[in-house]
Amino acid sequence: METSSLVVAAFDLDGSLTEGGSVWRWLRFIAGTRAVLAAALPLSVALGVGALRSGKWADQAKERLFQKLLTGRDLDEVRDESRTFALSHLERAGRTVVLERLAWHLEQGHDVVIVSASPQIYVEVVADALGATGAIGTRLAVDARGKLAGSYLGRNCRGTEKIRRLNEWISERDYEAEPVIYAYGNSRGDRRLLSGATHPFNVGKLGAVGALRKYPRLKDAHQ
Repeated sequence: METSSLVVAAFDLDGSLTEGGSVWRWLRFIAGTRAVLAAALPLSVALGVGALRSGKWADQAKERLFQKLLTGRDLDEVRDESRTFALSHLERAGRTVVLERLAWHLEQGHDVVIVSASPQIYVEVVADALGATGAIGTRLAVDARGKLAGSYLGRNCRGTEKIRRLNEWISERDYEAEPVIYAYGNSRGDRRLLSGATHPFNVGKLGAVGALRKYPRLKDAHQ
């Protein structure tokens, strides 16, 4: 596919386009609050270490939780439930100022892609609802019966994996030249994404004390 667009705008989802995280809410929607609490309790130490240290600890703890709650679930059923969840979550938790920035990029004819550590099964729904060009998220493995295996397909889409997947997505689009990249994130999991962008922006609420404090704020963007 060949395209003449030479600008790509990459947006993180959780904490950037929407308030807070979505994974725990999604799991409760799919499996029920009681099941999520029961699954999380034995993993509380691993989940706590993952939250503090991020990196592989966070990736492994999240996958272990998925294994407990998602293994054996029918893909089509989870996809349908995820669509309902995603649309409701976007309506309830969308951040107006960042959503307006995404809409501005679309008005300029830029290619917009959401790049998130959240499961791609509902990141795609959010992207479609917003009119984005593409969606990149953590892919879930599926077995031959069409059931979720409970594990990732590939790696958790955070940190270096975010920029790797974005670059892969860009290369697949056969741009006529290297595109200018805008990137928007809010947490340390977005550092690599922002570091690989031509125009990176910190849309986190912590501002000067946040993990992305060295990057310009969205209010400083020049359209």
